[in-house]
Amino acid sequence: MVGVFEVGAVPFNPDVDTKPTPRPKFGPKWRFNQHRPQLPQRRDEEVEARKREAEKERARRDRLYNLNRSNQNQQRREAAIFKSSVDIQPEWNMLEQIPFSTFTKLSFSVSDPEDLLLCGALEYYDRSFDRITPKNERRLERFKNRNFFKVTTTDDPVIRRLANEDKATVFATDTILATLMCAPRSVYSWDIVVQRVGNKLFFDKRDGSQLDLLSVHETSQEPLPEAKDDINSAYSLSVEAAYINQNFSQQVLVRDGNKVSFDEPNPFANEGDEVASVAYRYRRWKLDGDMYLVARCEVQSVVEVNNKNSFVTLNALNEFDPKYSGVDWRQKLETQRGAVLATELKNNANKLAKWTAQAILASADLMKLGYVTRVHPRDHFNHVILGVVGYKPRDFASQINLNTSNMWGIVKSIVDLCMKLNEGKYVLVKDPSKPQVRIYEVPADAFENDYVEEPLPEEEQVQPPSEDAEGVEANGTTTDDKEIEAQT
Repeated sequence: MVGVFEVGAVPFNPDVDTKPTPRPKFGPKWRFNQHRPQLPQRRDEEVEARKREAEKERARRDRLYNLNRSNQNQQRREAAIFKSSVDIQPEWNMLEQIPFSTFTKLSFSVSDPEDLLLCGALEYYDRSFDRITPKNERRLERFKNRNFFKVTTTDDPVIRRLANEDKATVFATDTILATLMCAPRSVYSWDIVVQRVGNKLFFDKRDGSQLDLLSVHETSQEPLPEAKDDINSAYSLSVEAAYINQNFSQQVLVRDGNKVSFDEPNPFANEGDEVASVAYRYRRWKLDGDMYLVARCEVQSVVEVNNKNSFVTLNALNEFDPKYSGVDWRQKLETQRGAVLATELKNNANKLAKWTAQAILASADLMKLGYVTRVHPRDHFNHVILGVVGYKPRDFASQINLNTSNMWGIVKSIVDLCMKLNEGKYVLVKDPSKPQVRIYEVPADAFENDYVEEPLPEEEQVQPPSEDAEGVEANGTTTDDKEIEAQT
């Protein structure tokens, strides 16, 4: 009998085979893990390391390429777009040069304004436009029979009357004041005519001034096309934006004949004319001691809230080609409206700030922003409304970092500077390439009759190509473009 020995608690039987059970020859572990050599693994690590280094080098080259490309684009953009809005004549005498950096530190508080006179009539806002989405877009209509007026300060009969009555010392319009208030945000050149008559100061715009148009893509770093026959050039886009805004401001109204009329009719309309829905608020602010400022402010509509009429301003942002902004409104507006607005605030910071400043000057209760895009990127005649959003002006000003005290500080500093000038005519010009403004003394007959300057040099006054859309005439101009220029 074979003995059994115990080692500790584990029995040991010498007749039992203690070899491990052989694994299947073609098992998965044997094939892939058990006999995997170590050398290829090291080789794989070296390959991966080289790949990582190559990826870093490629990323570095891409960064350098994009940096150089952006610098080249910026240089081309400056060369093409940054031109003076007015031709500086040799006989003009430059008096002052004010950098924008001094504007950012200014602050001045004004008391609530008083209404001296309200003129015109307003139609009610159509609330159904608040429900428009990209899925149920609405075609933008054309209002060729309604008259729009862009009258400068000294041509306004009401302002002349108020000046004769010594109601104020300084006179301007809301467009001119907003341009001054938002000057640090401006990129394109602009100019304002200043006339010192006795102890009074008048801020005017020139005939054919760029202030009558709306800048598009002004604060974007993406350069616009330079070709003069391109519909996406700066001037063509400005004309298109002005046309869109005029039509949008009349389409979103309840056109049933019910209007809210004020003290006097539209001061610029002839009897029997069909005029756009607009009210002019002639308002007065106290600047200092016995110095008052009177401005003509505009609102485009009213809306009934709690049985009370509230003033509304109407403006439209326009998309011309998604590739320039990088955000397609038809895809993003409904689900990512904040991202769309943020992109517009980056590309059109100055325009949005001026609209907000004008709404605050008019004490509008609500400002409506429409999102209007082209039916097709190459068709600049036909547009659709993708949405309308409402904001309270002061809340929106806080959102875009627009400080009302700083706005009035800029106006007050310019008024104080101009009040020190002798009687005569001057022009305030935004430098075409630097963040600063210059004041020139000009002859008394400057900008009158045949002395009128165009807002852009002739080669920059772009007309759209004839093959892109209907309505193009033989000379390269369009009926819509000529309507806008005639109205403005």
